[in-house]
Amino acid sequence: MSLLDSLTEALRVLPGVGPKSAQRMVYHLLQRNREGAARLSAALASALADIRHCGRCNNFTEAEICERCLNLARDASQLCVVEMPSDLAVMESTHAYRGLYYVLMGRISPLDGIGPRELKLDKLIARATDGTVQEVILATNFTNEGEATAHYVGEMLRTRGLKVSRIARGVPVGGELEHTDLGTVAQAFVERRGW
Repeated sequence: MSLLDSLTEALRVLPGVGPKSAQRMVYHLLQRNREGAARLSAALASALADIRHCGRCNNFTEAEICERCLNLARDASQLCVVEMPSDLAVMESTHAYRGLYYVLMGRISPLDGIGPRELKLDKLIARATDGTVQEVILATNFTNEGEATAHYVGEMLRTRGLKVSRIARGVPVGGELEHTDLGTVAQAFVERRGW
């Protein structure tokens, strides 16, 4: 395999990048932006060497414990469980939550061979039962896999005496009922609250 083919195949590991897109990227980097390619290569090498999982929340960090976990202004009695670092970023961008997190780095998906053992839920149990956490908020996605993960994790933590809650779902802010899927409208109706 030539170096061009090897680089093209390497870029195909990125989500949404097929053979043609990868080939265009390779040609662009080699023909028009070799300096950018060198920066990309150096940044990727540094990230692979220096980024690890936080010892408390399992998110990516350069330190043993990330800055968010060390921040004493955050509410350590609440632990929000999310599937991926991108989900944590979304939760943070709302500015509605000031507690701590635990990132699963995936979700239970038997079809993909991912069960509770692959998610290393023993680390989550240790974190949630450290004596400080009073409530675990499950913020997994509302997919079949996310729901299965929330159910499994919720039951597992409830049996250990922890208060477990799940983020709500419903009609989006600014959304109109006629343009919202029926499943979302039905769930919003079931989870309605007093006014």
